[in-house]
Amino acid sequence: MKKGKNTMIFTMAIVCFVFCMAMFMQFKVVEETDIQNLETMRETELREQLATWKEKYEDINTQYEDTIAKRNEYIDKRESNQEASVVLDKELEQAKILSGQTNVKGQGVIVTLSDNEDNIAGTVTSTHLLTLVNELRLAGAEAISINDQRVVNMTDIFAMEYIILVNNDLNGRITDPYVVKAIGNQKHLESALVTKKVGYVDQYSEINVNVETHNNITIEKYKGTINLKYLKIKEI
Repeated sequence: MKKGKNTMIFTMAIVCFVFCMAMFMQFKVVEETDIQNLETMRETELREQLATWKEKYEDINTQYEDTIAKRNEYIDKRESNQEASVVLDKELEQAKILSGQTNVKGQGVIVTLSDNEDNIAGTVTSTHLLTLVNELRLAGAEAISINDQRVVNMTDIFAMEYIILVNNDLNGRITDPYVVKAIGNQKHLESALVTKKVGYVDQYSEINVNVETHNNITIEKYKGTINLKYLKIKEI
């Protein structure tokens, strides 16, 4: 009787042990399944997030490249405009110099004409001044003035009673002595004036002509206004 009871207890213990082992194995399978699902879900989310960030990065990188390209384009345009501006400024300055609208300085000659008191025929006239200006221009003078009146392409030099007018300006009337300044190559200018027999000095010996070379001559700008009535720019 006692032996049968012990057998029953032993059998019950084995059944309980098997049951517990079965439950433990089930729990372990469930746990492993949940971990795998979590890892799978986490990997999927990470991939999705990675794809999202990659897309954002590509968009930002594209915007960055566009910005750099625009910046380089702006820099090129600015440098190009600056270069064009420098060229235009130089051309404008050159045009002002050639038209007599700015003060200039440089080497050249100073020619002083004065009346010859010993001879009534030795009075300086507007013709003397016009001829002198033309001689200086032919010799390469780049700027000329008469008694500080700038000579430009449209300058008039003519006599009015006992005075000579330059640039048709009553305020610019000039009298003896007549100081003519010319900026240019000293040797060429001087040679055109003092060459024996053919130079200006010998041609007009009836008046007093003094020629001096200088390294630093200043000629003031044209004081009048240049008005063009008929000259127009031709369209290309």
